[in-house]
Amino acid sequence: MHRAKEVMKVSDGSLLGDPGRTPLSKKEGIKWQRPRLTRQALMRCCLVKWILSSAAPQGSDSSDSELELSTVRHQPEGLDQLQAQTKFTKKELQSLYRGFKNECPTGLVDEDTFKLIYSQFFPQGDATTYAHFLFNAFDADGNGAIRFEDFVVGLSILLRGTVHEKLKWAFNLYDINKDGYITKEEMLAIMKSIYDMMGRHTYPILREDAPLEHVERFFQKMDRNQDGVVTIDEFLETCQKDENIMSSMQLFENVI
Repeated sequence: MHRAKEVMKVSDGSLLGDPGRTPLSKKEGIKWQRPRLTRQALMRCCLVKWILSSAAPQGSDSSDSELELSTVRHQPEGLDQLQAQTKFTKKELQSLYRGFKNECPTGLVDEDTFKLIYSQFFPQGDATTYAHFLFNAFDADGNGAIRFEDFVVGLSILLRGTVHEKLKWAFNLYDINKDGYITKEEMLAIMKSIYDMMGRHTYPILREDAPLEHVERFFQKMDRNQDGVVTIDEFLETCQKDENIMSSMQLFENVI
């Protein structure tokens, strides 16, 4: 519940901000370019909090559990390779793996687990559809299960990736049928799922038609050749040229 209140204060429920608003960078002096590599930033991520609550030693307060635990006995295969592939330290990877194995002894996460995680962190709304879309974005090979390796590579991009990496990941999330294009319907489905998850308690209060208005404005900006779909190049070019979109990409961690 604490987590939900925190999110409500800072997020309008979108992954790309509102093109009609003052950029966050101007309002709050936030600079998107500065990497957020702090433990505090990590601990605001739902998926990290879920894992570390299981990785914490029994009897300890999970909210105070350190990412770098003093005693870690679990170790994934190919740890050095994962460290090279991600921006996590060896100790961070060991801690994440310990919690992952505790929660998922089979070594795989399924969609129902994602739905459970997000229903716990966003109890005021319906997180089912968003969890479904997010799971599919992590499930690169589409086999209905996510391995630890794929899980941490995705987390690394979302939490510590470059601007280009995060935008490519966001495009993949919006491209629901994975055909290489984003349609207005796909973008609306994602936006609506986020608004539904955030519930009625978002700040400021959102109108019913807010997701559609949001999508209409973004699509008008992104669909450069007016062919009804947005390509990866159009998406990257538009996002990187729009200061508001770039600064608001920091809100990613509020719904991941």
